[in-house]
Amino acid sequence: MFTLDKFKLFIQYAIPQKKLTQLMGALACSKHHIIKNYFIKIFCYFYKINMLEAIEEQPLNYASFHDFFIRRLKEAARPIDQASNTVASPADGTISQQGILNQNQLVQAKGQTYTLDALLANDQEWAKKFQHGLFQTIYLAPHNYHRVHMPVAGVLKKMIYVPGKLFSVSLFTAEHVPDLFVKNERVVCFFDTELGPMAVILVGAMIVGSIHTVWAGKITPKNRSHKNQIESIDYPIDNAIKLEKGAELGYFSLGSTVITLFSQDKISWLETLNEHQSIQMGEKIANGNRV
Repeated sequence: MFTLDKFKLFIQYAIPQKKLTQLMGALACSKHHIIKNYFIKIFCYFYKINMLEAIEEQPLNYASFHDFFIRRLKEAARPIDQASNTVASPADGTISQQGILNQNQLVQAKGQTYTLDALLANDQEWAKKFQHGLFQTIYLAPHNYHRVHMPVAGVLKKMIYVPGKLFSVSLFTAEHVPDLFVKNERVVCFFDTELGPMAVILVGAMIVGSIHTVWAGKITPKNRSHKNQIESIDYPIDNAIKLEKGAELGYFSLGSTVITLFSQDKISWLETLNEHQSIQMGEKIANGNRV
């Protein structure tokens, strides 16, 4: 039987994901006042955006819908947990999954798993650091704040751009598309921290026009013309890129997912956190297990 759920999945497989994303990206970046004001008004109406949190409180003052979407918030809107031995949420969103890796297996959704090796583009050196480690997946819905911040202070060691598909990363899709997070385009960032190795993976999605980092600028879509070409950059100790806890790491142009990895026994997720729970950037999500 061809159900509504099957139809939703069929649409995602059938539509030209990247062409649609490019079109929506162009519309989002348009500075024509009729276009950008229309999108901003519709978005605010449907998602009830709290503009009092934003540095610029007037939505129509933004130059484009894109600028509105990645709006910066007032510092007091997202206080950062300042304890030295804790982990702060990297983003606003909903916890879709969290827990301990079964050697190299992560849970995507009920009945769906994927491998650490595939997520990290088969970087064996870094994958070994996270075997039996901890992971957390945060889904950023369209109404969420879309800048991603550092869970703990760290030094950037490596970044990998992985080309791929652009499926939606909604909770529904995560439950029905096998290996979703290793099929989709993503940027993998590796850090050394006082709580051991940490990876922050920014997963692209349908309608996500680009992924940006504060040190490299726009990572996608400039590489989408190079199909299946993984790009890896190591960052030397000289002129090291150091980011403090709570510092901005990057942002999504429209909604997506952030996956955070820590090594075995280095942290413990708070017992009060549950799947499908909403969290905000900066709030405490884990305690460090320093020896």
